[in-house]
Amino acid sequence: MHPPELLGSGGVEKLIRGLLEFRRTALPALLPRLQSLAERQAPKTLFMTCSDSRVVPNLMVSTEPGDLFVSRTVGNLVPRADENGASTGDFAATACIEFALHVLHVDDVIVCGHSRCGAMKALLEQLPASPDLAHLAGWLEHARPSLDRLRRMTTLDPALPEYDQLSQANVLTQIDHVLSYPQIRDRVVHHDIGIHAWWWDIATGDLHIYDREEHRFALIDERMAERMLQRRSWSP
Repeated sequence: MHPPELLGSGGVEKLIRGLLEFRRTALPALLPRLQSLAERQAPKTLFMTCSDSRVVPNLMVSTEPGDLFVSRTVGNLVPRADENGASTGDFAATACIEFALHVLHVDDVIVCGHSRCGAMKALLEQLPASPDLAHLAGWLEHARPSLDRLRRMTTLDPALPEYDQLSQANVLTQIDHVLSYPQIRDRVVHHDIGIHAWWWDIATGDLHIYDREEHRFALIDERMAERMLQRRSWSP
């Protein structure tokens, strides 16, 4: 019998070939930066986004290794805190927040959703009862308040499919969840950290930010970028 590492599919084959290409073409120029990061990291941003394979944070914002501390979960969900400040769900996202705040001392937290999100479609369509999807169904409960928010919001783009409107509403819900942790909320109150709600349109490659003055997601173009650079936090 072959060792497990020799068994696989075309997916692994592509990765191995890609690794060889990386070693030949990109690694020589990148090596000095990697060596400087070998002992420590000092990213300034916690980027919380979806596990979706089409969402590539470093590609979207043209960053290098060491620039982003990334948390990825299905649906970019963050279990909210209870009255004692403890997570009401899985600890993974909360552990990322704690590490980012107390070890890395990041300046900003971004929650970034995206178009055509399978988690949002599943939330709208309701997953069939199945033991194979039990954990996924339980995890999506952290997005259920987004359904109520979707019904209340009047500033979402009606031209978007319902699941994309829900995805945008969900980003704002997860921002609420992030802010439910006292360690984050206190720093926002004292202007020690910025909180940002972003949304990525896969088909166009456009990033949108929630504009709290206009109560809508707005394209990050040159004009919006200038406004963002003049202000610290764009949280709802």
